[in-house]
Amino acid sequence: MILKLIGMLINGYKYTNEQEAIDARKACADYYGLPVTPEDVTKYYVDYNEASLDSPIFWYIEYYQGTEPILGEPYEFEVTQEPII
Repeated sequence: MILKLIGMLINGYKYTNEQEAIDARKACADYYGLPVTPEDVTKYYVDYNEASLDSPIFWYIEYYQGTEPILGEPYEFEVTQEPII
């Protein structure tokens, strides 16, 4: 069986290198005071993903309510993914 890659539309924030995504994730956590204690399970307000099937590879954070004050207005872009079967 041959699987065809699909494009998924994401509303969020796109980064050209992983360090930018890490910095954005940390900025959101700092803004919301996370983690409250070092033992907390919740360390970050958002997390980032790697678009490893795209060329060039990029990193992204999906929009989550409350990210605008830190990351600005989200925008739509496409991420290539394998289909779920």
